[in-house]
Amino acid sequence: MEPKVVTLGLGYIGLPTSALIANNHIAVHGVDISQHVVDTINAGKIHIIEPELDEAVAKAVKEGYLKAAVKAVKADTYLVVVPTPFKGNHEPDISYVKAATAEIIPLLKEGDLYIIESTSPVGTTEKMMEYIFSERPELVGQIYLAYCPERVLPGNVMYELVHNDRVIGGVDELSTQKALNFYKQFVKGELHPTNARTAEMCKLTENSSRDVQIAFANELSLICDKAGINVWELINLANRHPRVNILQPGCGVGGHCIAVDPYFIVANYPMESRIIAQARETNNYKSFWCAEKIKNTRLEFELKYGRQPSIAIMGLAFKPNIDDLRESPAIHIAERVLQDSGDADMYIVEPNVHEHKVFKLTDYKEAVEKADIVALLVAHNEFKTLVFKENQVILDFCGVKK
Repeated sequence: MEPKVVTLGLGYIGLPTSALIANNHIAVHGVDISQHVVDTINAGKIHIIEPELDEAVAKAVKEGYLKAAVKAVKADTYLVVVPTPFKGNHEPDISYVKAATAEIIPLLKEGDLYIIESTSPVGTTEKMMEYIFSERPELVGQIYLAYCPERVLPGNVMYELVHNDRVIGGVDELSTQKALNFYKQFVKGELHPTNARTAEMCKLTENSSRDVQIAFANELSLICDKAGINVWELINLANRHPRVNILQPGCGVGGHCIAVDPYFIVANYPMESRIIAQARETNNYKSFWCAEKIKNTRLEFELKYGRQPSIAIMGLAFKPNIDDLRESPAIHIAERVLQDSGDADMYIVEPNVHEHKVFKLTDYKEAVEKADIVALLVAHNEFKTLVFKENQVILDFCGVKK
């Protein structure tokens, strides 16, 4: 079956997107640099945790509408769904987008549609357009280019890809319309046309807004700790106001969106983005504060009981009930605590991950049974059913016990 769509990147967004398109009887050729990922998908299986994704991939592969490979092939539409990390100085790194684009440049033909879904700094789509046309000048005015970011919640991706509204911005009106027609085939949410730069900024704005709101909640948690106030009760009471909706604090902010996207604005507009920059600092500081809180609690335990306590670090994912560890503040906390743990027994828990290349993982029930200090970093469902012992010190950074 000749593919109609090539997706470049088969990760947390690329694979669900590919499966969704394929389940609408549109032939998809998915590309990933990992041979293991490719082999897993071609076997009708998945390499990430996401509800309903396993069934969607198995069905698409069985019916022949989804095939994975390490190289791209000719198609009519190309979706770039690769990571866009930042460099050490928090500057955006679009090298993966450029590499994916470079791979398909020789394959492009008149009438093709090129779409970036990867979160990108403002102007990226135009830069890729210039790059394509510098290599293939005969394609000027002959292909369509657009930007369309995803806006989905891990754990509910398959539903939200279909039902969430999408912002679609082309480099010109014809490209916008071409992209709109493409997404109409499988998206039931409303499609909002705009230009590429606005669409790029819209994605960054959405996640920066959430980062600022979380920073307010995290800042409240720092204040309440010093003031001896239960922050969970405070927020619940404050939210009784009809026009107040404070989010829940945590041990920081992680994931490949909220923890990263604000930097794409700050890097390009440093003087104009002071609140956004401060929110990033606040949320980064919260994970440092949590680590220090655990270490100080350990020292207090030693002074009181004359021995080192055993410590359970509960959760490594960046949010509850997923296996995604990208930019997770819980990992940074675990690393900092381990560095100063000495000979103390440490139990690292992540129920959604079978093994980790750095940490030796422990079953969550065993960890709680053996630990003197339990540090709750992620509000996984499993943790909400735990019964703690009276003599345990519980540090609840994520509202498990609220």
